[in-house]
Amino acid sequence: MQPRMIALMLIFSATLPVFAQEAFNHRLPRPKSSAIVPSSNSASEGAWIDLRQSAAARFSTQMAPNWVEAVSIAPTGSMEGSANTVFRIRVGQPAGDYRVLFFRLFFDDKPDARPELVAWDESGTQILRSGQLGAAIDLPSSDSVMIPMNGISTIDIEVPGDGRTVRGAYLDWMTSSEVVHPLSAERRDVIPEPFSSMPPLHSPNQDTERFGTVTASLAAEVIPIGPSIPEGGTFQFGIESQPLLALLTFEVASPRIDAPPEVYLNGDDLGPATITLPELADPGYRGQAQPLVNQMHFQYTGWLRAQKIVLGSSLKVGTNDLIVVGGAGTAASAIRGTQLQLKYLWDRSDYVLEPSR
Repeated sequence: MQPRMIALMLIFSATLPVFAQEAFNHRLPRPKSSAIVPSSNSASEGAWIDLRQSAAARFSTQMAPNWVEAVSIAPTGSMEGSANTVFRIRVGQPAGDYRVLFFRLFFDDKPDARPELVAWDESGTQILRSGQLGAAIDLPSSDSVMIPMNGISTIDIEVPGDGRTVRGAYLDWMTSSEVVHPLSAERRDVIPEPFSSMPPLHSPNQDTERFGTVTASLAAEVIPIGPSIPEGGTFQFGIESQPLLALLTFEVASPRIDAPPEVYLNGDDLGPATITLPELADPGYRGQAQPLVNQMHFQYTGWLRAQKIVLGSSLKVGTNDLIVVGGAGTAASAIRGTQLQLKYLWDRSDYVLEPSR
């Protein structure tokens, strides 16, 4: 395991119901008239569209708001001649002035089968293309796109191969309101997604200092991790003065929610990180059942924020070695946006001195 060297010297100076929709066998697309069982026309209902090609998914009774007009699936060929599969979702305009559609796709994020979204108008003209979704991490995952629906009536999910890497899609109409933010804080892209209030984690391009706290990026890129130390994501960073407290923050892909990543610092096991979970209604939760085991475990097929408090005494002046490994029972995972905050004594720090007893 080669450690990832980080050129850092950190210096301190002064709910509503969700419905599902049937997906059809990729060899025999069903007629449009039998594509859906509408539930209502309310735009306040999100649509969960089950695109799995298993028998259970094809033959179960599934519902969707009737602004989801039809779903079909068919194999096709790309310009390069390779086989692709297209899932086609026809979307109507619900009552009300809704112009932006939230589209979250659930899929196995394989490097050779990354899906794309393609939007069309009634004349068959392509309006937009998302580009490849996911991060090629070879794990169950999900990705989201905001689609301006001006003139758009059909959304295709194009994926290389037979389409069995695509599991489902969640669609919801977005509304807008005025957003205020503090002038002194860094401007952040905060678009609340269904089921979750956490915005995406952005790594700073350079070290910053604010009110006695230094924030530094250790690695913005995606780093695969496994359940053992040799398979962990490793970092080396230097500090010139010992902080009072530190906070490690990163995003983790496809974790088992009851087994967060483990953190090791300078040879010591600091224990598991804390992950921030969305609502249990989020379709990103995926159950994992094992023979002879009654309790089902759950994996989150997407990215979650994870944090770990580090006592200042665990850090040392000079070079520090940090390792993040997958939690117990997690065969493979990945982290990204790894960053560290160091809190130092500030001339206006708020603290109290408790008398000894």
